[in-house]
Amino acid sequence: MPENLIVSDPAVMMGKPVIRGTRITVELILEKIAHGESIESIVEAHPRLTREMVLAAVDYAVKVLKSDVVYSSQA
Repeated sequence: MPENLIVSDPAVMMGKPVIRGTRITVELILEKIAHGESIESIVEAHPRLTREMVLAAVDYAVKVLKSDVVYSSQA
């Protein structure tokens, strides 16, 4: 999966990671998936997206979470 599908530019969507060439954020894609939308319905709703782009967004999120330090909310 090409890693250059996800980009971050301070001039686009306040620097949030987006699909290259769009203003569609990784966050939006993850929200749609979390609310039960299928990859196919996301691609249908956003014709500039492909299945590969949606999967790249999910892969990007996985990599970010793996590299992040997670703190327990329990005191």
